[in-house]
Amino acid sequence: MRVIHSVRSLHIWRRTQESLDIQVGFVPTMGALHAGHLSLIHRARKQCGIVVVSIFVNPLQFGPAEDLGRYPRSFIADRRLCREAGVDLVFAPRPDEFYPSDFQTTVMVNRLTRRWEGEARPTHFQGVTTVVTKLFTVVRPHVVYFGQKDYQQSLVVNQLIRDFNWDMRMIRCPTIRESDGLAVSSRNRYLPANQRTQAGLLSRALGLGVDAIKNGECRVRTIQSKMQKMLGKASDVHVEYLAVCDANTLEPLTQVQGTVVLLGAIRLGNVRLIDNRLAHCPRKIR
Repeated sequence: MRVIHSVRSLHIWRRTQESLDIQVGFVPTMGALHAGHLSLIHRARKQCGIVVVSIFVNPLQFGPAEDLGRYPRSFIADRRLCREAGVDLVFAPRPDEFYPSDFQTTVMVNRLTRRWEGEARPTHFQGVTTVVTKLFTVVRPHVVYFGQKDYQQSLVVNQLIRDFNWDMRMIRCPTIRESDGLAVSSRNRYLPANQRTQAGLLSRALGLGVDAIKNGECRVRTIQSKMQKMLGKASDVHVEYLAVCDANTLEPLTQVQGTVVLLGAIRLGNVRLIDNRLAHCPRKIR
């Protein structure tokens, strides 16, 4: 496995691959790799001849009061995990090279970022789409892999790919969960022991919403009430949003019809958790 830190070296490496006619699969990460990241890497390894993983804690997607300074960084362990998973190349650019002092360009997807995470973290998606654009430009992958846990992000990136007519496709892979349903995340390590047991409530609340839809409940207010009641059992949980949305546009619904996504964000002390579930209404509304 090769590790590259400079953009110039990556350009040189990528040119050497062009004559091989091999699909390049790409998994962008911020490091602190966990089972969710590894599931993406394994999917890429099965489907592509070359697998590239980026490890870069992107400062543009952190707000002023967020956790950029304490975000977990474990490059040596990450490199070992990549090697064991069969990664061909790790790209870990230096922040001062990727964003030099005269860096001036940003990229933004508009409608899909207005609500939910975009409203809660106003600068977040602009940082995501900017770094993704830079990474796609230098890696030039054929297939990119993102997890469903960040559902809104996956829609935003897919929109970016379509809008720029890039010759690549995105594969969204299922969320990997802990035994109690908590979505695996690098930030889970922030959770103190006394709050860890409450963290799984978000997944259970969303699951309750899915069950209600499967049983024929199509009134969003009723579904939200059931989820809110579940989360209300924990005094430490602060709900930021619980939404039932169109799975493609993320616009909020009043009645469930067809395939929808249930989105949730909560705070446990200083830790912010997000999750989602897809559901399908089994009957048509008349």
